[in-house]
Amino acid sequence: MNMKLGLVAILLSTIAYADPAPLPFNSQSGCDDGPLAEFGQYIGDWRIEDSTLNSETGEWEPGNGARWTFSCLGEGTAIQDFWMPFDGPVGTNLRTYNSETESWDIAWAIKGAPGFAHITARQNDSGEIVMKYKSPLPNPPRKITFYPVNGEGWNWKLEFSFDEGDSWTEVYRIKATPYVQ
Repeated sequence: MNMKLGLVAILLSTIAYADPAPLPFNSQSGCDDGPLAEFGQYIGDWRIEDSTLNSETGEWEPGNGARWTFSCLGEGTAIQDFWMPFDGPVGTNLRTYNSETESWDIAWAIKGAPGFAHITARQNDSGEIVMKYKSPLPNPPRKITFYPVNGEGWNWKLEFSFDEGDSWTEVYRIKATPYVQ
């Protein structure tokens, strides 16, 4: 009996120390073709320069910046990003493409906030991806626009509506460039 237990212990320790199968999260494979390429173009590591509109003066004030990384998950199952501001709470988005609605379903979670926000997104004819909150609905209403990647990086803006969506005011913007340590 002791010999059997010893053999089992040896087998279990061998299994426990075996190299695990590689996880399908380190490749852009599956996220650079078809609709997945819409957010797949942002896969990488980005340095963020940000600014906020001062509502009293109407002037843009520089922020403290951030690092934002995008990864392809499960060979095109989803795209996940990690928002890491240099002076605030970290957050993450999980983005999946819904072929039935031809739009994106996005779950956004940020440290310190309960639950997550459900956001939808669709790419327009100009190649911009426009995101709108589905739940919970923020007050004031807001939308986010990602601009296509160019040779230098890409831009992003957050807009609020103070008249229930008839007009929009840009309140926060970022410029993303490749992150270099």
